[in-house]
Amino acid sequence: MKTQKSIWAAAALAAVAGLPQFAVSQETVAAGASGLSHAFVDVNVLPMDSERVLPGQTVIITDGRIERLGGTAEVDVPDRATVIDGRGRYLMPGVAEMHGHYPNPEAREFTEAVMYLYVANGVTLVRGMQGGASHLPLRDAIEAREIVGPRLLVCAPAISGNNVTRPEDARRLVREAAAAGFDHIKVFEGLTPEVFSAIAETAAEVGLTFSGHVSNLVGLYSALEQGQSTIDHLDNYIEAMIDDPEVVAELGLLELPSVMSQVDEAKLGDVIAATVEAGAGVVPTEVLWETFLGGRSGADYLAEMSETRYWVRESIPGVASGVNRWAQQTDGRSAALPSRDAGRPVIELRRRLIKELHDAGVPVLLGTDSPQVFSVPGFSIHREMQVMVESGLTPYQVLHAGTVAVADFLGAEDFGQVAEGHRADLVLLNANPLEDIGHFADSAGVMVNGVWLSRSDIDERLAVIEALMEELGG
Repeated sequence: MKTQKSIWAAAALAAVAGLPQFAVSQETVAAGASGLSHAFVDVNVLPMDSERVLPGQTVIITDGRIERLGGTAEVDVPDRATVIDGRGRYLMPGVAEMHGHYPNPEAREFTEAVMYLYVANGVTLVRGMQGGASHLPLRDAIEAREIVGPRLLVCAPAISGNNVTRPEDARRLVREAAAAGFDHIKVFEGLTPEVFSAIAETAAEVGLTFSGHVSNLVGLYSALEQGQSTIDHLDNYIEAMIDDPEVVAELGLLELPSVMSQVDEAKLGDVIAATVEAGAGVVPTEVLWETFLGGRSGADYLAEMSETRYWVRESIPGVASGVNRWAQQTDGRSAALPSRDAGRPVIELRRRLIKELHDAGVPVLLGTDSPQVFSVPGFSIHREMQVMVESGLTPYQVLHAGTVAVADFLGAEDFGQVAEGHRADLVLLNANPLEDIGHFADSAGVMVNGVWLSRSDIDERLAVIEALMEELGG
């Protein structure tokens, strides 16, 4: 793609400049994985290099990597390996959460629980979108297996119009982010065109990507032209189809339903073409936006979402917003809509965008903005997958959006497929997700960075997390 710069390549540039790299060294990873060997025997493999299933495979994992993949009759299982019975099951790569959030690591017990929730649900990589310096050692501790969690891409503190109004401050913050070892930068609402341009120019100089929201003052086309790597939440796509700039300048999320009559859907092809030309990706976080615009009550969501038992009921100041707060926010947004179904045209157009952007070749990447209103880490990925299918993508295309598409987008060659030499970030499923995307939520276990978590291991830890959440904010 033309403007996307690999985060892995950025790490290499940082190394040349004497700056911190993305992760601990491969020698450290190998040392931490020393002695770990597993064999998935007689399993059906979804390699994710294409829409196919390889039956009767044995997959050997050594030192956190896939060492051997082949027919069970042809692959010898090492004597030292822990054997995992794959009969009737399906092995595929873990998926990415490309718009997630991490708690303050100083709340260590809570943070470790959140990291585990991601992994327990098959999420083995999370791109954080609201970071700080304390997340850098968290990233490295997970990679070194001191904490069980997904591979982290850590975002620098977000740059918004509320905290940066001068281009020179924007340039300084971007350079400081690179020097500190952050993986990327998040841009937020309210940025002026001058500040946004300073961010874009400096990010290119230091080898960092920037992504996130689109300021109404900047607009979708300018953000794309200046190299924003992902447009998250499909931010400003609908606004870009409205001719009146004064209307767009004042629009907020809940005002969109009232201006849908001014949306010129004939411009849909223009916004898609601009995205293709820029080489940008999108992270729709569609379930969250449908929660905001769906007109349903907080009680409705509480009644149907059993996974909320793995989250604090009451908010923990400075750490987490609780489920009761989520319900209040949902009720407030629903009350602000002109009618219960007023958001439906916005939802329908967003779903059309997802399908048509994907069909045009735009990387549509899996992400949910968890933890956020009724987006419990890990569990929210399962709901996002279902909505993407309802938007017109096939189950394979949705799984691709969380695996190969992410690896390709980041310029990585060591994850996203079940292939020799790749990281052992894997999910063992009880049924074929190519037939029903819902099967991804039914796992027999997860392997993250070469560490195997059986279903019984996961269920036992989830019970502990449920009790912890009750204790911390019941």
